[in-house]
Amino acid sequence: MAALYEGFTLCGLVQTQNASDSPIQGIELDGDSDHAVVTDSTRSVTLYKVSDQKPLGSWTVKQGQLLTCPAVFNFQTKEYVVVSDNKVIRVWKDEDLNLDKAFKATVTADVWRVHSAPGGEPVVLFQRGAVRFLDSLLSAPQQPVEDVLSEEEVIRWSTNIVAEEQHFVLFTTEQKGECCLYVQRLNPNTLQKYRLEREDSGASPLSFSASLQDKHLNLLYLYPNGCVYQSVVAARGYVGLEGVQALPRSLRLMVPVGEGELGAASAVALDEAHVAVVGVPHPSARTGKDFLCIWNTNFQTLQAGKEMAGRIHGQVWCYLGKLFVSHGKALSVIPYECQKSSLASALGKLRHTGLAGNAALPQQNSHPSGVTPYSLYSALLLIQTGPVDEVQREVEALVSRGDAQDLQLSVGQLACHLVARSQAETAFYTPVALAQLVQTQFLCHSVCPGLLLLSLEHKDYFLCQLCLQLFPDIPEVVTCACLKTFISVPDGDVEMVSLEPDSVSFMEGLVGARGGQQNGFSPPLFEEDSCDTNHQPKPPQDKKNHTLQLEACPVGLHKAVLLNEVLQTPYSDNFLLPHLKDLDTQQVILFLQYLQFVYLKYSQDVYTQTPGLRSPTMTQIIDWVCLLLDAHFTVLVMAPDAKGLLSNLQSFVKSQVKLFSELGKIESSLQELHKMKLSKDISQYSIEVIELF
Repeated sequence: MAALYEGFTLCGLVQTQNASDSPIQGIELDGDSDHAVVTDSTRSVTLYKVSDQKPLGSWTVKQGQLLTCPAVFNFQTKEYVVVSDNKVIRVWKDEDLNLDKAFKATVTADVWRVHSAPGGEPVVLFQRGAVRFLDSLLSAPQQPVEDVLSEEEVIRWSTNIVAEEQHFVLFTTEQKGECCLYVQRLNPNTLQKYRLEREDSGASPLSFSASLQDKHLNLLYLYPNGCVYQSVVAARGYVGLEGVQALPRSLRLMVPVGEGELGAASAVALDEAHVAVVGVPHPSARTGKDFLCIWNTNFQTLQAGKEMAGRIHGQVWCYLGKLFVSHGKALSVIPYECQKSSLASALGKLRHTGLAGNAALPQQNSHPSGVTPYSLYSALLLIQTGPVDEVQREVEALVSRGDAQDLQLSVGQLACHLVARSQAETAFYTPVALAQLVQTQFLCHSVCPGLLLLSLEHKDYFLCQLCLQLFPDIPEVVTCACLKTFISVPDGDVEMVSLEPDSVSFMEGLVGARGGQQNGFSPPLFEEDSCDTNHQPKPPQDKKNHTLQLEACPVGLHKAVLLNEVLQTPYSDNFLLPHLKDLDTQQVILFLQYLQFVYLKYSQDVYTQTPGLRSPTMTQIIDWVCLLLDAHFTVLVMAPDAKGLLSNLQSFVKSQVKLFSELGKIESSLQELHKMKLSKDISQYSIEVIELF
């Protein structure tokens, strides 16, 4: 199995004057997987810290000059290397601010690429096929460079591979429709040329990728008709052969291309059994949509898919569990994971251990009673045209008789087809089938990104709750969309909806708990150290009335259950905060009132939570209070009806700070006790005084 996780935008892209050109020349690693060197199509090189989406440095050549190959990182010298105007090699360090003042050397022939990899010295590949080590070339820039290629032969793609003290430079060429592969071995220095088999259509490959597997060089290439071929060249035991050798190929994958042929598309091998393909239509999506997909080449199955917005540039780079894809006006980074592929796992014969929360599904026989390819295909055809009741019965039958491994392979396809038809036909919606697919725990937001928003659109709050509980990768913008919908829906619209029983039981117990003595401190409203210096003590009856008013839940029971699901959804502060600003003032005030209610209930000694019930934690409640105040503080300060609420919130936040401060003192005391060495002369019965301060 394989999965694509929720990605993020590394940087924006500036569109080129020629719409067919890509705004990026290349992406290379800078020492580790968290630093990437991005070269745009014209004049700039930028170093990014990937995890922070933060540029750490940028270098640009003068107006009128052009960068003609991607910049690379020299792993031996910790320097950067780039070529401008085809012949000028520039070398600089990250502390250099001006690229024009860095070291420059002009060579005698046009350069195609500079290649660098960990464990090897950078090499320079010239446009006419010659190869030089960078150091030897810079020591004598004006040395003559031979022509390896024939007159009309041009390079289309190149890479280098360093492994086990072996260094290879691979590049493909094209001449009058004929494609060839050159393998340049640098230790010893030998060159071999291979001729690729031609397609009947005469088309040339759209992309190439290469890897070293089991002491063989594996070349993977994609054609416009969707065929992905693999050719293998021995890396060891090379015996010099004269002339051009025929290079056999094997068909590894046939991706669906819809009507016509692929234009801008690319394929890259992830491991021996998985291939990532960008710029191809998804089998279950409408025409005109381009996707990033992971296919299993052993079993010809689609493992994961993600729609890419905007025009696809036909580029994908793969580095250490991350895919870099340029599309539209953005460069996206998409983490992925591939599990070991085997026939046993594909047929459901292995025990499944990857369910979320360590839950287990009943194991049943796989084939022929399980989800066979034929039954899955029949179900997908039925989803396209069948009525709702028949579709739901078919999906229920597949889920009930399929075992864990079968469901892994089929659930994503079924969900994507159901969502696609529901989006195309407003009268078609299958809540039962979608809920059953989510409950298998083999779905996530990345596999079927339209599912949660579709459930919101249809006011299917039970399915919304299931997705919030079981999807670990919900984007913050979708979380905020759920919050806005839940906080705005009238209580009466959700009170009759069936929701997950444990979450409802928790709220019933919380609302039914009667007020009592507070846990370790006074109610926040009546603390003596309140920040409001003008606050005057109220008569006992006023305090009682105010306390009763706070104990009434400001929202309905089921509405509170849905809000609790939002509180427990994973998020990143930096990504969530901008979307919280979309809430209006009244929505924020109501949500803060609810958070205050839950906090006060948690603080009561008489309330004891039943173990096992799904509920938010005190930390989650405090965190959301702080997030809402950060996003709307200025507006709330100006709102008259929020004055008392802000005072109350400030009081219980202060009480939490005081509580954690005291806990910190206890922690320090315990640490000191732990450090103390026991006296060896203590008898069986003794009294010992320990002074901590």
